Amino acid sequence: MSYTTSERGLFPQPPLKTVILRHVLLLLAALSAVLLPAADSHALTPEEKINIRVYREVSPSVVNITTTTLIRDFFSIYPQKGAGSGSIIDPAGYVLTNYHVIEGASEITVTLSNGDKYGATFVGADPENDIAIIKIPAVKGLLPLRLGDSERLQVGQKVYAIGNPFGLASTLTTGIISALGRPLTTESGRVIENVIQTDAPINPGNSGGPLIDTSGEVVGINTAIFSPSGGNVGIGFAIPVNTAKALIPDLIKYGRVKRPWLGITGVPLWRELSMALRLPVDTGILVSEVDPKGPAARAGIRGGNRPVEISGIIFYLGGDIIVDIDGRKVTSMDDLKKALRGRREGDVVPVKVVRGNRVLTLKVRVRLKT
Repeated sequence: MSYTTSERGLFPQPPLKTVILRHVLLLLAALSAVLLPAADSHALTPEEKINIRVYREVSPSVVNITTTTLIRDFFSIYPQKGAGSGSIIDPAGYVLTNYHVIEGASEITVTLSNGDKYGATFVGADPENDIAIIKIPAVKGLLPLRLGDSERLQVGQKVYAIGNPFGLASTLTTGIISALGRPLTTESGRVIENVIQTDAPINPGNSGGPLIDTSGEVVGINTAIFSPSGGNVGIGFAIPVNTAKALIPDLIKYGRVKRPWLGITGVPLWRELSMALRLPVDTGILVSEVDPKGPAARAGIRGGNRPVEISGIIFYLGGDIIVDIDGRKVTSMDDLKKALRGRREGDVVPVKVVRGNRVLTLKVRVRLKT
């Protein structure tokens, strides 16, 4: 093997075959740089691709809702503006939102994702679950969202909130399901059962917009945040879409929800009141009055006949005391509503009452009433 001289000393001269191979490799490298695309350092991750897909699919069906409510004070009447979000659920122009977004509004305007604005009319609402339906004209191109199944949700599942926080249209935020089955007390004092808790950022203006899963289906209606400061702190609440799905047909057809009805006026008992009235039980619903045409009357439940006044409220003593409905203890009117929730027209429900010193179980045939 021959050697060559350099400033650093003697180095062996490589064989000719090695030199040729090296030049071939260099040539191939040069060709690769020209013919093959460079690696993209900004390539999207699989998660980012899902985020983009969900946003592109869903955002055209999420609308901005602005309202005008007339407020009266001692001196004048003035308009107050409000804002929220909603979901197109039917190509006929029906929009699902929160009741509190449009409550008391004298004027409702819906802005589509393309910027087109339409006046909306009120269709129906269920304040008990903070759900409302409004309607815009059935213009061409309305894309309804797919309503999913909130019963299948799991804690830890990824979700998206799309809406118009602080008036910033078509905003996407992401998070997870933090908890299920939460009770939520609204500003009006109503308690909404079985709500979804999420850490997806929800801010003023998101109310009424959809909570979406990774398949692009609506699993909830964003409703409220828990915030000592008024801003998002990672605790948001959404009404399960299954709750809304059960209400939507009645809201569109009747404007209200048809619910099981007993036809009674009742007074919740507590220990001190029961002792003062010398009643045989400490808790339950004292039946004050019974609608003579209602299900309770037909089942034989009796109202009172001796009027009394306590704290300015007049009710009647001597009636039955409802203590149990279909095996569920009843201590308040909310308990009574929960025990009847989901019942259909004609269902027969056992109602346990205390009458004097006797305990009776009466069969009540449920009726639905708006």
